[in-house]
Amino acid sequence: MTPSNISNTNDTICAVATATGGALGIIRISGKDAITIADNIFTPSSKPHVSLAQRHAGTVTYGHICGSDGQVVDDVLVSIFRAPHSYTGEDSVEISCHGSSYILQKTMQLLIDNGCRAAGPGEYTLRAFLNGKMDLSQAEAVADLIASSSEAAHRVAMNQMRGGFSRKLKELRDHLLHLTSLVELEIDFSDHEELEFADRDELRQLAETIEHTIAKLANSFGTGNTLKNGIPVAIIGETNAGKSTLLNALLNDDKAIVSDVHGTTRDVIEDTVCIEGLTFRFIDTAGIRDTNDKIEAMGIERSFMAMDKALIVIMMYDLQRPAGDFSQFYSQVAGRLSGKQVILAVNKCDITAEIPPLLNEIVHDQDSAQFHTVTISAKHNTNIDTLKSLLVKLADVPDMSANDTIVTNLRHYEALTKSLEAITRVIEGLNTNLPADLLSQDLRECIYHLNEILGEFSSEEVLKNIFSHFCIGK
Repeated sequence: MTPSNISNTNDTICAVATATGGALGIIRISGKDAITIADNIFTPSSKPHVSLAQRHAGTVTYGHICGSDGQVVDDVLVSIFRAPHSYTGEDSVEISCHGSSYILQKTMQLLIDNGCRAAGPGEYTLRAFLNGKMDLSQAEAVADLIASSSEAAHRVAMNQMRGGFSRKLKELRDHLLHLTSLVELEIDFSDHEELEFADRDELRQLAETIEHTIAKLANSFGTGNTLKNGIPVAIIGETNAGKSTLLNALLNDDKAIVSDVHGTTRDVIEDTVCIEGLTFRFIDTAGIRDTNDKIEAMGIERSFMAMDKALIVIMMYDLQRPAGDFSQFYSQVAGRLSGKQVILAVNKCDITAEIPPLLNEIVHDQDSAQFHTVTISAKHNTNIDTLKSLLVKLADVPDMSANDTIVTNLRHYEALTKSLEAITRVIEGLNTNLPADLLSQDLRECIYHLNEILGEFSSEEVLKNIFSHFCIGK
């Protein structure tokens, strides 16, 4: 969104709200003149002609869009929404036409010629926020819902968009306001030492309950971020161990080049796939070996970086190679596996199924990582489903109901962290008999950061940053 668009909320805006290439396209119009402008380019098919301005909210009218020369551009359906009962809270019109790029752009041109302005990214949702149709956390969930690529991510975004997260924050804020009022009563009547408005132990208990709730929300960000962006899985191994073949098998697509030549993969190759409702982000890495090739060495360094970022590591072993050779490879990566879930994928079981005893001795020689072994044939898709089931198990995503509140947004996490720091200072202050005015300051800071999430104290710069990442038409 351009900086001027936030201020120009009195303009009537229009945008194509559907992706190109479909059979149908939808153009959205919103603003005080939305219905009047739509009337200027639309002629209903029914007789006698009844203008859109005379029609009731929630009605759909069949007719055609006409150019300035009277030529019919397309036969369309026009839906009417009247303020405040629309997505934006303003008068709105949706034109459903054929998906031809010419028809869509011609209709947009006619709307602009009649007084509309082309909408910026996220401007409809921004207006919905500014008009009180949703708070800021719900508005951000709209973008997450559009971008959701798995059942779990969809469920979390839908819960937030419907106000589940907002309700939790408002409950917290109510508790904090009650706690603040009790503390500030002490300030107002500090000269009456004989009056006691709240026992400090009771205040501490209430503050600790609030702290626990905020901490639980903040701690859910790890899970939420994983659900939103995908669980990173690095596929590592020696050259020609079958890493690229495995990636193709997991994706069911020829994403990576497969060759008998050692060192074919010289950079990380990344793609995502949904398994049992979870999105996994697979990273095929360059084969790790000693090399004098500068380009290959750069690819190997990126392999190490991918390992560091991964939550799960699939480590490939080629059954056709001596286990002693694998020992040299393992010595290069072992230090980077600490704390990770590692799947030892023993490949080419279609050729031989016998696992060398030395292999288990090598990988189980250290206990800093958790190892799980599965025998596969990446080339023939043998036990790939078993590998996928193991990935879901190791992802260890908690079961979620439709009412679970999971934080997926970094801005929300940062605000919750600041709120948590503030309420922790309140508890410490209660334990050390800190004066009520200092306690009140920390309580108000805690409330402020919660309100930041809801958008009650958001600056124009924050709004620009949030809505600039939306798609046009939403």
